[in-house]
Amino acid sequence: MPAKVKAKLKPKASKGKGKRRARVKADPRAVWESLAEAIPSPKVELDFENAWHLLVATILSAQSTDARINQVTPRLFELYPTPAALASAPQPEVEQVVKSTGFFRNKAKAIRAASAMLVERFGGEVPRTVEEMVQLPGVARKTANMVLSNALGVHEGIAVDTHVGRVARRLGLCADEDPVEVEQALCALFPREQWPLVALRLQLHGRYVCIARAPDCKNCPVNEACPSREAPPEDDVHARAARERARIPAR
Repeated sequence: MPAKVKAKLKPKASKGKGKRRARVKADPRAVWESLAEAIPSPKVELDFENAWHLLVATILSAQSTDARINQVTPRLFELYPTPAALASAPQPEVEQVVKSTGFFRNKAKAIRAASAMLVERFGGEVPRTVEEMVQLPGVARKTANMVLSNALGVHEGIAVDTHVGRVARRLGLCADEDPVEVEQALCALFPREQWPLVALRLQLHGRYVCIARAPDCKNCPVNEACPSREAPPEDDVHARAARERARIPAR
């Protein structure tokens, strides 16, 4: 990993809890090639028009679904079209708008506070570094990387959500539960120019095929490379890649 990138990733000291030993590691090149065929043009499943929209949507998406957030944000941004408008909105009113996303009081507080900080410190614009992004309330590295990569074209790291972490561990690409350590491992395995696509492909693969409780191993295009596979492949890799591609809604 380039020294500059590695210095920005500061994993917490491990106490042994949540660690797994990866006995076998899938070939990163095989993973890349198989998922590139299955998901050639991955897209964020949250709707957004600008970096601030994606920032707010990503904060709201915690413990919710992208589909639910996409139902809520049009009304939210209609009522509060700028960071300044959302920052000055009454807390109870924002809570009502985002109530269906779950944990709505904390989320309403976070998106208002993040918007306020954008206005006060960053001229109403989303900053362009992870270091600055994580100063915002409700923003950790995953959200920062998601927004920077997909809305601003800035690739400082890999956004690691629950899907990315799960798939990476099953493939043996990392052995850790901590998202920062997962990010560090993935950044070391893939060249920087692949980071945004690695993040989105692993996320979508985990959402539609390598799901948490019952991974569809027989239909997985990465089956042959995966040390955690629970069933042999049903047919050839190209057919499996085509089926995964068909599962992912077009955007």
